[in-house]
Amino acid sequence: MRSLALAIVVTIDGPAGAGKSTVARALARHLGWRFLDTGALYRAVALIASERGVPTSDGAALGSLSSSLQISQDPEGRTFVGERDVSGDIRTEAISDGASKVSAHPAVRAALVDVQRQVATAGDLVCEGRDMGTVIFPDAQVKVFLNADTTTRARRRQLDMSANGDTPDLPEIIALIEQRDARDANREAAPLARQPDMIEVDTSDLTIHQVLERLIQLVAERVG
Repeated sequence: MRSLALAIVVTIDGPAGAGKSTVARALARHLGWRFLDTGALYRAVALIASERGVPTSDGAALGSLSSSLQISQDPEGRTFVGERDVSGDIRTEAISDGASKVSAHPAVRAALVDVQRQVATAGDLVCEGRDMGTVIFPDAQVKVFLNADTTTRARRRQLDMSANGDTPDLPEIIALIEQRDARDANREAAPLARQPDMIEVDTSDLTIHQVLERLIQLVAERVG
């Protein structure tokens, strides 16, 4: 087992709908590395908070809840709370919105830092989120910022929701994404931001395969 200092880490940050989870999972599979879906961790907190009636505005209670939960992910990125596989339960629009509100609280983010860093002690890692390259793994060898225009991201979200049987309205999704972007960029704790050492990749007009090929090239150039 490699130590955190020796693990190779690729961070992929960016706003909702840019394609982070899909391409990060595909990259990890291609490289044979572990995959960390950090957004799923916050979704798990939002799910349990919702089930237990903890308001998303109560940072202290959410921080305490986060510290008490045994949240983990397996090598494929499935998310567990204790022995419960919540991978499917956390993929609703309500939980997605709740996760954005939950993640704004410093106490919640602090509670999940060690959970995220611990994954890297098991070996080379591809991770995605909103503060991977800025807070969790600031010394990562490869840092990527995935982006796409708002309408493209909304259409992707619409397709995801339609696949789950929902019939979402595109203007409504655009409004929700804009609200989430503003919340993520302006929160006090670890706001979403592109840093100078991040390589930006605009996915608006790219297929997942094209984005994946670009990231494979970047990893090859930087770490061999």
